[in-house]
Amino acid sequence: MNITADRLGSAIATLPWRVPLADWPRELLVGLPRGISRHVVRFVELAGVVVAVKETEDPIAEREHDLLQVLSQLDAPAVAPLGYITGRCTPDGERLPGALLTPHLRYSLPYRALFSQDLAAAVARRLVDALAVLLVRLHLAGFFWGDVSLSNALFRRDADAFAAYLVDAETGELHAQLSDGQREHDLELARTNIAGDFLDLQAGGLVDASVDPLAVSNRLLERYRELWQELTGPEEFSMDDRWRVDDRVRRLNDIGFDLGELTVTTDLDGVTTRIEPKVVEPGHHTRRLRRLTGIGAQDNQARRMLNDLDSYRMATGRTDEDEHDSAMAWMSDVYRPVLDAVPVEYADRLEPAQLFHEFLDHRWYLSENAGHDVSTPEAVRSYVDTVLPAHPREEAYLREPSTGALQTLRTADPDSPGTP
Repeated sequence: MNITADRLGSAIATLPWRVPLADWPRELLVGLPRGISRHVVRFVELAGVVVAVKETEDPIAEREHDLLQVLSQLDAPAVAPLGYITGRCTPDGERLPGALLTPHLRYSLPYRALFSQDLAAAVARRLVDALAVLLVRLHLAGFFWGDVSLSNALFRRDADAFAAYLVDAETGELHAQLSDGQREHDLELARTNIAGDFLDLQAGGLVDASVDPLAVSNRLLERYRELWQELTGPEEFSMDDRWRVDDRVRRLNDIGFDLGELTVTTDLDGVTTRIEPKVVEPGHHTRRLRRLTGIGAQDNQARRMLNDLDSYRMATGRTDEDEHDSAMAWMSDVYRPVLDAVPVEYADRLEPAQLFHEFLDHRWYLSENAGHDVSTPEAVRSYVDTVLPAHPREEAYLREPSTGALQTLRTADPDSPGTP
C-alpha cells in the first residue's frame, strides 16, 4: 500500500486502510453534513485537523489530488489536497479502492444542508449566483469541470451571499485556456444538473414549490455570461479617455476581480487601449506595490495605486519599458508630487497611502463630471481645497508608541520598505 500525504503523514498511516471506508468504526468519525456523492465519504479528525476521506479508484485518486494541487497553486476556489492512498487491500488480499484526502473546508456546508435551514427562494438565487462566480473563476484558470452541479461544490456564508468552492474535481481537465466550446459544454451540463438538483430538493420538501428548477438553472447561465462578458469582453479606449479605463477597472473591482494588464495596440485610427482583466490572489496588490515602489499600503489602497500605475504606463507609452523603471517614473511624476503638494498644516490629516487613494478617487470623479481627463495638478488643488480640510487630524493614530515620532508625509522615506 502506498500512502502519499503532504502533512499529517504519521496520523494518516494509523487509519484502518485495510477496512472498507463504509465499515470504519464510528468512534473514528466526525459527524459533519455530507452532500450527495457517488463515492463513500467520511470525516475523521487527525491531530486537530478534520479530514475528508473519499474512496475512489487508485488512478482517479492520484489524478484528482494533482488537479486540486494545481488549482491551489492558481489560487482557484477549491478544497486543498492533503494526500491520496493507493494499493489498499483487506487482510485476505481483496483489493479495495484508493482514497483521496482533503482538509475539511471550515464553515462550509453542502447545498442540501443550507436548504434544510432556510426554505426561502432567495437562497436558491444566491447559491446559483455563487456557483456562477465559481465557474467563471475556474474557467479563467483554464479548468474544465465536466460535472458542474451544486452537489460538487461547498458553500460558505459571505454576508448576505454565499461563496462557492469546488469540492469534486474528478471529471476535471486543466488547459492553458478553454475554448468557447468547452465553456459552453460545461454550461449545458450545469443547466441539466442544477435543474435536477432542485427537482430533487422539491421532492424532499426542502424547497418551496414556487421555485422553478428550470428558471434557477437558466439564472446560472445568465449570471455566468454577464460576468464573463464583463471580465473578458474586449473594450477599447482612445488615449484621451483614461477616465473610462478607471471606470472599467472600478466595475471589475465591484464584482471582486482585478485588472491583470493593459495591452496597447496601434491601428489606422491611432493608439487604443485594450483591457484584459484577470483574478489575483488576496494580498497580491500589497506585495506587488511594495516590490515595485517600497510603499507599504493596505491591499485595497495598493490595488488603487497599481491601477493608476498601469494607466500611467499606458498614457506615457511605457508599456514596453521595464516594470520597475516605469514604477520609479510614476513615483517621480505622480505619487511624490501629489504628496508634496499637500500643505504642511494638512500633512497629518491622513496617512500617505490613504490620502493618495482618496486623491485618485477625487480625480476620477472630477474627470467623470468633466467628460475628459482632469490633470493631476488641477485635481490636487481641488482635493486640497475641498476635501482634505474636512478630515480630522489622525496624528494620534500615526504616533509610534515607543518613540513618539510622527510618520508624516514629508519626513517619510518613500524608498524604505514599508514606508509610504
